[in-house]
Amino acid sequence: MEPLNGRTALVTGASAGIGEACAIALSRAGASLVLTGRRRDRLEALAAKLGTPSHVIELDVRSRPEVEAKLSSLPAPFAEVDILVNNAGLGLGLEPAHAASLDDWETMVDTNCKGLLYVTRALLPGMVQRNRGHVVNLGSIAATYPYPGGNVYGATKAFVHQFTENLKADLAGTRVRVTCVEPGMVQTDFSTVRFKGDAERASKVYEGMEPLVAADIADIVLFCVTRPPHVNLNVVEVMPADQGFGPFNVKRR
Repeated sequence: MEPLNGRTALVTGASAGIGEACAIALSRAGASLVLTGRRRDRLEALAAKLGTPSHVIELDVRSRPEVEAKLSSLPAPFAEVDILVNNAGLGLGLEPAHAASLDDWETMVDTNCKGLLYVTRALLPGMVQRNRGHVVNLGSIAATYPYPGGNVYGATKAFVHQFTENLKADLAGTRVRVTCVEPGMVQTDFSTVRFKGDAERASKVYEGMEPLVAADIADIVLFCVTRPPHVNLNVVEVMPADQGFGPFNVKRR
């Protein structure tokens, strides 16, 4: 395990769930943290309990001008970002494509795809110039295994998967590494957001099974970024033991 002392990690969507867990895990391993998200109060509460230096940025990754302005003016102790965890993302709705909200589709594309691009492009040149760094993109098994109602969410995560692999092609020969971590069912506020605050409906998603938790994914992220510099984990797919691959969707008449 490579130590992270003296390294700086930036985590998007750090105010809850997997992002918060990643920040805690990276801090415990010695990294300084740049915490970004839209809920400043939660970011500040997280920063207060971390054991390493941290810097809070209220940030909406969907805004290219905001991303470019705020990430180009990081204070000196945090300016050289060594680890980027692109965690900010969401799913909205489970309606079939012909009944889904176009606004929800746009929000998912703007956050899961464009937001990830903006943040990556803002930080990647510095990593290449310093010839060190690691970009970890949080994908999903939905990138590979379709399910009814997953339409645009799954498509955005397929984008994240393919973008990660193309980044690896561009960065071959440098010491900048790229990984896509693709979880299955993780019990966070993901389903509550997907169902727009309907906590009862969200809880039923995990009923009768043991899902992964945010700390499980953070542990995998930490493992990826602490491998020796010549080792790159391209894609890590992980499911809870209670989850498997669904059958073909065949409608019989």
